[in-house]
Amino acid sequence: MAGRIEDYALLGDLGTAALVGANGSVDWLCLPRFDSPSCFAALLGEERHGHWTLAPAYDGAHPAGRRYLGDTLVLETRWRTPDGEVRVLDFMPQRPSDRDGEPPRLVRLVEGLDGSVAMRGSLRVRFHYGRVVPWVRRTGHHRVAVAGPDAAWLSVPPGVHTYGAGEGADGCTRSEFTVAAGERVAFTLTWQPSHLAAARRFDPERSLRQTLDGWEDWSARCRYQGPWRAPVLRSLLTLKALSYAPTGGIVAAPTTSLPEWVGGPRNWDYRYCWLRDASLTLAALLRGGYREEAASWRRWLLRAIAGDRSGLQALYGVAGERALPETVADWLPGYDGSRPVRLGNAAVAQMQLDIQGEVADMLHRALEAGIPMERQVWSLFRSLMATVAARWHEPDEGLWEMRGGKRHFTHSKVMCWVAADRAVRMAESTGLPAPLAQWRALRDTVHADVCAHGYDARRGVFVQAYGGDGLDAATLLLAQCGFLPADDPRVARTVDAIRDELDLDGFVRRYDPAATPDGLPGGEGAFLACSFWLAEALALGGRRAEAAEVFDRTVAASGELGLLSEQWDPVARRQLGNAPQAFTHVALVNAAFALNTPLNGG
Repeated sequence: MAGRIEDYALLGDLGTAALVGANGSVDWLCLPRFDSPSCFAALLGEERHGHWTLAPAYDGAHPAGRRYLGDTLVLETRWRTPDGEVRVLDFMPQRPSDRDGEPPRLVRLVEGLDGSVAMRGSLRVRFHYGRVVPWVRRTGHHRVAVAGPDAAWLSVPPGVHTYGAGEGADGCTRSEFTVAAGERVAFTLTWQPSHLAAARRFDPERSLRQTLDGWEDWSARCRYQGPWRAPVLRSLLTLKALSYAPTGGIVAAPTTSLPEWVGGPRNWDYRYCWLRDASLTLAALLRGGYREEAASWRRWLLRAIAGDRSGLQALYGVAGERALPETVADWLPGYDGSRPVRLGNAAVAQMQLDIQGEVADMLHRALEAGIPMERQVWSLFRSLMATVAARWHEPDEGLWEMRGGKRHFTHSKVMCWVAADRAVRMAESTGLPAPLAQWRALRDTVHADVCAHGYDARRGVFVQAYGGDGLDAATLLLAQCGFLPADDPRVARTVDAIRDELDLDGFVRRYDPAATPDGLPGGEGAFLACSFWLAEALALGGRRAEAAEVFDRTVAASGELGLLSEQWDPVARRQLGNAPQAFTHVALVNAAFALNTPLNGG
């Protein structure tokens, strides 16, 4: 059975990611890309669906502690047994690009610290989301699992006894060995196309040093120096780990179908590049001092939407793929029995007007950070603005990807205003050709429309959708995006109303599912990003003590490794939804900067 979501550690190589449970089991890994079929899917089922466990050979063994080494994605797990102590270092060597042909690898290095500890491992490779049992054979110091186009090569160190798999034992390769103080034993799992004859030679010790240095060098450039540096830097590292280096795309999360409520059907595939999430991620990285990611993503955007500038999809594949049909993996029982398990995402066909605003804001931030506006990017942006001008008044499915029909969502209209506002600012600062009078008029028209129809004068608050009276946590972003000042009474009343009416035991729901026709059955947890939005809104409004309280309470939901999923169940006190979630970590970074910025901006 899979562990609690918050107990999974993230490993990443800038091309894909693995999740490692507290029991020493790698329960999720897609190869060779984030959105490839998984070879380990125990996270969404059972051990028979694929996993790699490495731990002391003692029944009921529990780790004595887990942490990332410094500011890296190298995970250290310490185990204490009656016979001694060991640590396991888990990591994936970085793959900055695919041009050098380096395959994805997962390294597990066992080091004896005290005494002599018996260890055991079990490796079940199951390609295509746990459905395909590969043919496993022994060749030299490797065990090779092959099925169709995929091959996984496990390097077996000298002195390690392996058995099973090829001998007919349920396709599982088992290993047994003993490690004494001062000894190090390294296993490497390498993916490559099955038609290649052999895995390349590889030095895990050298790769460990390079991986540590690579992450530490990247982390050293972080310019946030406030009191919450540890969670901010861990969030930035997580956001970087969700980037696909060969193309510059950024995924929303490395997982699919982790439930928004255990046992419910709100289970989605987030292993794709949402323009909204990616834009916000790049904005957070820019605030942290990282410019090259923004430039790389902008090039990805140009390629992804090339050939169809009449409108943007909400999401694309990591290389810019457009067809992402939603299907169901009915052979998987789901995380803790939560079905269905979905592959692909039907939101690709939705109209979400807010993404134009997020893209515009990111381009404006990049310009302010000193990344020049090339003419081809400006040409692309002008075509996007033509779409905003033509369609801003239409209903859409909105930020939350409602499946209950289109509505005039206040947040979507606000983000159309953001698109027009940033367009005007960029045109004025660069002098590039633009219909400035038209864009200024559009900005004023949308602003007036939102204030007239997205505001409930009777209650004195901004509402979720025109003509309704329900609240939406997205309106916490009114001041953050510059639509209205934080001290505007309408904004302040909206913040207080959301804090009171969307509260879930100290956390914030995105909206009330019982009162909002989102087209989906069942409940969900509190949306962690919304709690950080509340902290940021309070900070911008000068309520620093309240903001810090909300911020600290939400950060505490991350557990010992500092990772956050999409949602939180405050009753069971557990994380919910896909993990780790870029949207949540972006909101954490923004709230921390708001709390660390003087109100006068000085």
